[in-house]
Order: sequence, then structure tokens, then C-alpha cells
Amino acid sequence: MKRDRTRQAGSLSHVSRREAISRIGSGFGGLALGALLGDFDRTARAAEGVTHDLHPKRPHHQPRARSVIQLFMHGGPSQVDLLDEKKELVRLNGQAPPGEVADDENRTTHLLGSPFKFSKHGESGLEFSEVLPGIARHADDIAVIRSMFTEHRNHEQAIWMANTGLTVSGRPNIGSWVAFGLGAENQNLPGYVSLPDPAGMPVDGARNWSSGWLPPVYQGTAIRSEGMPVLHLQPKAARTAPIDAGRMELLRTLNERHRQARPGELELDARIASFELAARMQLSATDALDLQQETAATQQLYGLDRDKTRSYGKRCLMARRLVERGVRFVQIFMAGQPWDTHANNVSGIRSCCEQTDLPIAGLLTDLKQRGLLESTLILWGGEFGRTPGAEQRDGNKTPGIEGRDHHPYGFSVWLAGGGIRGGQAYGATDDFGYRAIASRTQTSDLHATMLHQLGLDHEHLTFNHNSRDERLTDVYKARVIQELIA
Repeated sequence: MKRDRTRQAGSLSHVSRREAISRIGSGFGGLALGALLGDFDRTARAAEGVTHDLHPKRPHHQPRARSVIQLFMHGGPSQVDLLDEKKELVRLNGQAPPGEVADDENRTTHLLGSPFKFSKHGESGLEFSEVLPGIARHADDIAVIRSMFTEHRNHEQAIWMANTGLTVSGRPNIGSWVAFGLGAENQNLPGYVSLPDPAGMPVDGARNWSSGWLPPVYQGTAIRSEGMPVLHLQPKAARTAPIDAGRMELLRTLNERHRQARPGELELDARIASFELAARMQLSATDALDLQQETAATQQLYGLDRDKTRSYGKRCLMARRLVERGVRFVQIFMAGQPWDTHANNVSGIRSCCEQTDLPIAGLLTDLKQRGLLESTLILWGGEFGRTPGAEQRDGNKTPGIEGRDHHPYGFSVWLAGGGIRGGQAYGATDDFGYRAIASRTQTSDLHATMLHQLGLDHEHLTFNHNSRDERLTDVYKARVIQELIA
């Protein structure tokens, strides 16, 4: 009887060879059925005229923003050193952390106060660290969210959460969702652009701008800020306009014939669309990315005249030129994960701020004076923050050399422009900057708010994937943070 019950419970320990082969064989039928259903689904989409492209789409409601510039700070910037002053942390520097803020994994043994001074800025009196003097000048345009929290303390999972809404890989980035929901305003430029650091790829590489299981046409286009912006964009030998036009028409005819023979193949549609976009970009992209068209004063505003800020400044200026020309979503990345200050927290933060503060301030100034800040939503932040305590490495307690560990329980990001009410700090962490305790803000709340400003309802922006209506905010009961909106 016991053996029979074990078999009924599904244990494989007493399954005979005949039963095992039978079970495996029956699975092939399911695989075949799945393949047939996939073919049926593609054929049905083609018959219904379902297509995926970057033509402009109607938003769900009146938008406040037309585009987004995401300033992603890989590694996790320290909230207590930059945006969330904690005087109690400074007062108790070097002491053991109290029980209510003890590290869950016992990685820290003493509190680490920030050496940076904070001061109030603008009419709002919003507080910023001394290492962000440029950004601080825009205090009245910025809303700092001090109560962010996330679900993982590893970089990759936290990056996936920040950019795709879940701690699993392979999902679409928020930029892909925006391109899917709104299309592109300028059909001669991508709807979604990524600007990686010429010094190297960010952690997790091209997955930072992947469309996941959304149709590939919504994937981010990586554009270089050094050398040729888009490889192979220009022909090696110059051609006359009639020859170019004839070649394009022939390719268009051949591509359409190939497409009609393979209905519903989204990757094929995306590849053809990318080739056609590349042809149109030969003129538009060259113009959009030519920074020499900018005045010397504008280039200086972004720090292009300084070694420390030139690289990041170029990408900020490119981002402004792209949104000015109708690109919906632009991301700016740094190489690796420079904000990951496990050691030398002070010098690491100084270095990152020296590279980025002036260019970001220049971007905000330039957008505002051109009347673009009202329609451009800026997001600054990383995948998580840093611990209020010092990370112990070989017992090192040398002032200035100590570092901070990953910290998902309470950290800060900021928004500006795009209908956001600046000059405010939203939410709060405890006295040590450890846990978000007031107006706790999940990543899904931030995503829902960003989509809302673009005219998209996060609950209605869905894509059917594997018979499930997927969305950016997925399983979370996200809310639009109305307090942030002007």
C-alpha cells in the first residue's frame, strides 16, 4: 500500500522503465502542439493585420511629458552621502549600529557617518550634498524620492528590477515599453536610444536596453559618443542620389516580397524595419549627433572643455539633441558600476560626481532655457543605495578608506521636468538612512508614475506573452504618486 501511495503521489523512485519512456513520449506531443499553436498564433496575427512598428500611437490620456532621459547610476549611489542627510549617523559615527538598523547579513559592525556637508538650496530649501553643487542649483526643479526600496541586494537582479519591473532576466526595459506604447515621433530616428560609455559597457551589457519578449522593433538602439555614432551608417564610397533611391526601392520591393511569404514573423519585421530606419538615419542621425553644430558656450555648459566631464557631457548633450528631435526614451550609462563603493567610499563618490554633476546640471539648464524641460522627464538613480554602516574588509577602519555595501531597504532617486513638481523631498528613511519608513515607494510605483506622465496607464499598457497579459508593473499593485505631480 505504501508503494502504491508513493506512485500516486508522483514520486519517480519506483517508476518502471516502461512508465518513464511512456511519460517522456507523451511530452513530445505537447511540444508539437505548442509549436502548432505558435504557428497558428503568428498566422492569426497576420490575418488580423496585427503589426508592430514605431508609428506614433495615441496615449491613454493627455500626457505631461513627451520623452524621458534616464541617467542610470550603475552600482548604487549612497543616499546618505548625496541626497538624504542623517545627522544622527554622523553623531554616532564609529559606534555599533542599534538593533533596529542592524544589517540583515551582519556585514557591518559600525556606523559610518558622511564626511560631506549638506546645505539647503533654492526657494524650496531642498538639501543636497556638497559634491552635487551643479545639480543643487536646480533644487526647485527636482523632486527627490527618499523612500525607495527594492527586492534584491545583488546588482544584476536589482538592475532588472529597476529597468524591467521584476528581479528576473529577459523582460523588456521601460524604454521598450514606452516605444511600444507610444511609437516614435520622428520616423527618421529610433524611438528608444541608449548611450553607453565609450570606456566600456555597463554591468549587464546590452540587456540594459533589451526589448525582452516584446517585438524586437522596440529594442533600444545603442549609439556611440566617440567616433562614428552608428557603425556602417554611411557607404564606403559616395553614391549619387538617383542610385541611392533606386537601391532603396529595389530593397524595399525584395523585403516586402520576403515578408509576405513569412507572415507574422516579428523578428523578420523588426530586421526589415531596422534596415529601413538605418537608410533614413543616414541624414537625420548625422545631423542629430553632430555636436559641432553647438556653440562653444553650450559645449562649455556641458563640460566638453574639461577632461573629467567631457565624456559624460557629450552623452548628455547628445541626449538633449535626440529628445529635441522626437526620440521618446534616451538612457545614459557609465562603464561598469562606478557607484559600487565597497572600498574608498569617499573618493569613489567624489570621482563619480566630478564626472557627472556638471554635465547633468548643464543638461537641466539647457533643457529649461529651450523650453524642453516641461516636456522631458529626467530620472536619476541606480539599482539600490548603500549601507549606513561601514563594510568590514580585513578589519580596515581607516577614515576615508572604508566603504559601504549594497543596500535595498531605503535609498534615493530624483525626478525633474515632465510635469513633476520640483523643490520637494518625498518620503523618508529612518534616522540612520537604513529603512524607508514614510511613503514607502516600490519600483513599480516609480514606473507607474513615469508612464502616467507620458500619457500611459500602467494597467492598460499590456502585451500578451505566453497567453498572459504582461505589463511593466506586473504583479504589483502599483500606484501613480500624485504628490510628485505638479
